[in-house]
Amino acid sequence: MASSSTTSITIFILPIFLLTCLSPIVLSEKCSPHEKKALLQIKQELGNPSMLSSWNASTDCCSWNGIQVECSNTKPYHVSQLELYGLDLPAPVNIPPSIFNLLDLEQLFLFKMPNLTGPIPSQITNLKKLSILYIFSTNVSGPIPDSLAQIKTLWSVNLSGNNLSGKLPPSLPSLPTISVIFFKGNRISGPIPDSYGSFVSKNLSSLTLSHNMLSGKIPASLRGLDVSFLDLSWNKLEGDGSVLFGAEKSTAEITLAGNYLSFDIGKVEFGRNISRLNLKHNRIYGKLPEGLTKLPHLTRLNVSYNQLCGPIPQGGRLQGYFPIDASSFANNKCLCGPPLSPCK
Repeated sequence: MASSSTTSITIFILPIFLLTCLSPIVLSEKCSPHEKKALLQIKQELGNPSMLSSWNASTDCCSWNGIQVECSNTKPYHVSQLELYGLDLPAPVNIPPSIFNLLDLEQLFLFKMPNLTGPIPSQITNLKKLSILYIFSTNVSGPIPDSLAQIKTLWSVNLSGNNLSGKLPPSLPSLPTISVIFFKGNRISGPIPDSYGSFVSKNLSSLTLSHNMLSGKIPASLRGLDVSFLDLSWNKLEGDGSVLFGAEKSTAEITLAGNYLSFDIGKVEFGRNISRLNLKHNRIYGKLPEGLTKLPHLTRLNVSYNQLCGPIPQGGRLQGYFPIDASSFANNKCLCGPPLSPCK
């Protein structure tokens, strides 16, 4: 009887003992099994780079060192941010498809990886909660998916410094909360879509399309574009760039350098918030307007290498305010007056 009682007590106590011993480990594991599996597949799809050596099945993925994996702070826990950068990829690989199994991902950063190649997969639309998408300084190629507009939570998109080609996706302006768009330094071609003059989001603050192969005339619809920072420089854009200005606009920095824009600058009205204005290397003509002297925040100005003529307006920050100097007005048709030579 004693032996039987001891056996019964042991059978009863043993599960409690095991649960007590193991529960701290179980309870401390934030990473869900399916997300850990996805992350380990990502590691394998990248060729098992040494910088991901801390990624292993025996530890909580929310505590992995090195490359950043962040999890939410509240239950149910999920991987909310994945940041992969500077990885020593052993061979060229495409963007790992398993990334798109992290359905609760809110921020995705892939950058400084020359061996990251191939297109942006269509499965990116699986990430319905994504607010920040940064893929830059890689060799990712192909078009920017028009389907990005299906991710209604997108707030900031940076696809700069890749080998992306094709046309600008016309549906991006439909994103309801988009604030920042950086597509600098790719091979994007064709015209700027008319839709870029009517963003649904009222929070768009920055649009950078510089150092691409954009061509065609500036759409008249861009008269409705009002952003703090606008950079269309070093493309092949033509036509009337004056639609990008307006006394009522809040733009602080505008860079149109290195295009074929042609318009009479004397008819342009500038918003009072402008601090940096770079129009060099275009075909802009006319006389510089007196309104330039009334810009209280102007710190940089460059209108060199155009077809401007007449006296430079005197006053404001146009003379003696470094770095606005003679080089800012050089190589025009017949500009004169300080800081250039006197008018005849």
